[in-house]
Amino acid sequence: MKSTRLTGFILLALVLGLVSGWAIHARLMPADAKTVAANLGIVTDVFLRLIKMIIAPLVLSTLTVGIAHMGARDGGASLGRMFGRTLGWFVVASLVSLTLGAVVVNLLAPGEGVGLALPAADAATGVAKTAFNLKDFVTHLIPASIIDAMAKNEVLQIVVFSIFAGVGLIEVGAAGAPLIRGLEAVAQVMLRVTGYVMWVAPFAVFAAIAGSVATEGLAIVVTFGKFMGGFYLALAILWGLLLGAGAAVIGGARIRGLLSAIREPFLITFATASSEASYPKLLEALERFGVPNRIAAFVLPLGYSFNLDGSMMYCAFASLFIAQAYGIHLAAATQAGMLLLLLVTSKGIAGVPRASLVVIAATLPFFDIPEAGLLLILAVDHFLDMGRSATNVIGNAVAAAVVAQWEGELPADAGAKTLARIAL
Repeated sequence: MKSTRLTGFILLALVLGLVSGWAIHARLMPADAKTVAANLGIVTDVFLRLIKMIIAPLVLSTLTVGIAHMGARDGGASLGRMFGRTLGWFVVASLVSLTLGAVVVNLLAPGEGVGLALPAADAATGVAKTAFNLKDFVTHLIPASIIDAMAKNEVLQIVVFSIFAGVGLIEVGAAGAPLIRGLEAVAQVMLRVTGYVMWVAPFAVFAAIAGSVATEGLAIVVTFGKFMGGFYLALAILWGLLLGAGAAVIGGARIRGLLSAIREPFLITFATASSEASYPKLLEALERFGVPNRIAAFVLPLGYSFNLDGSMMYCAFASLFIAQAYGIHLAAATQAGMLLLLLVTSKGIAGVPRASLVVIAATLPFFDIPEAGLLLILAVDHFLDMGRSATNVIGNAVAAAVVAQWEGELPADAGAKTLARIAL
């Protein structure tokens, strides 16, 4: 499927999904609408499972080969430098995201006078309670088995194994060449499979949007308008900061070319509310833009675990919104502690719908905020998940381009072909 055609089909699916969902919600009884939504969910689930079957082998092959190639050039010196630059960008972006979310929610105070019946403090939320534990967090980084990590799509564990495997290939030298060629072939096959899977994307987009609107209706958007509007305002400011910082490093023309290059993975993520859904397509788009494969294959998997800017902002925004809704005042020092806790607990958030809710559920008890407050935002979480997941794509794309520029490997005409094609 050609790039421009796929974009058109996705946009059409978005519109048709909204209209169809509204019609189903208006004409059917709630129970029947939920049944229809559940059936539509089959299409979305199939698409997400197709994507999941690609991610593990793609991350393992591209990251391992990328590290091995870096070592072949300078004995691995560039690996440490690139890791430091990448991690530095991620930490700064994370702090900006969390702080901005806290500032906007405090200024707008969408939780004050929300006008809804608050759930009982002991109400069941349907979200697993997982209090933060440093020991569990650190030990979870290391896979007990790479087979198990790949089977569960534990991207962070796959990244750790791939780093070790890549460094090992650097050390063995020529003896590892056949394995490198095999992994390169695996990566090429997975990218080709990605092209096949993308044929399903428009159908998944239609099903995801239609199912959500059929169940909740468009009225839910009005009910939580201030909360949703405030969050999307914060996202818009974050986009401006990320793109502005990116433009300062790589140039305004190239940042426009980058936005054009990633429009498809952006739309796929926005519609499915899943960062994972666009991973293969985003990797391909970054390489087409001009980011070398070895850099894109290194930065992107790390970004999907450590640089989920939109998800981190949502964790801060939603946690403080729930506190406001319960009338709980948190001092500035307490909020600063919450942001630091979220800085740690948000690392490794799965790039799938509603994964951020687990992090929020783990954070609220630390500050004596009822976890049942999650019930306040569950109804509109999908619509917010769309925005925060799409923001994750923008943040990681900018990070990859910036690191490539710092490494002196981003072409001067990066993105020029994409912009020229749009002009035509």
